[in-house]
Amino acid sequence: MTTGAIIFMIIAMVTVWGGLAAAIVNLVRHPEASEAEPSPPVEL
Repeated sequence: MTTGAIIFMIIAMVTVWGGLAAAIVNLVRHPEASEAEPSPPVEL
């Protein structure tokens, strides 16, 4: 692999894993309200 390819691979990995980490941190700080979810259907 060339140096350019390795640099682009590192940038792509940081983008993907950084986005995942940011999403997890966001969900931990601001969890979704369970009150907004509809109740599960009742089976008869």
